[in-house]
Amino acid sequence: MRVQDLIDAGNFKVLNQGEGLNREITGPYCCDLLSLAMGNMPAGSAWVTVMGNVNTLAVASLADAACIILAQGSTLDENALEKAKEQKITVLQTQMPIFDAALTVYRYLHA
Repeated sequence: MRVQDLIDAGNFKVLNQGEGLNREITGPYCCDLLSLAMGNMPAGSAWVTVMGNVNTLAVASLADAACIILAQGSTLDENALEKAKEQKITVLQTQMPIFDAALTVYRYLHA
């Protein structure tokens, strides 16, 4: 499944459409501790978190995440939104809890 396919499925709102919409998603990754995510997130992950700040974008970039999914209605603060646009990082949003959002991605990948 590509990032664009995840968007087209309609379960996630696009907060910022970046580059890499044709990237394959390797799996969901759930973590709100940025240092842990930075060291353990597999490349190509759809990272599900509630952290919507510029540090999240930096970790996503360093870990080579395919996209960020902000769960539980979390959103990007103004600085983070500008940085996401500047760095062309795709950020999605959902009202679902973290686990449910990750499970949704997992089910799409294994359908």
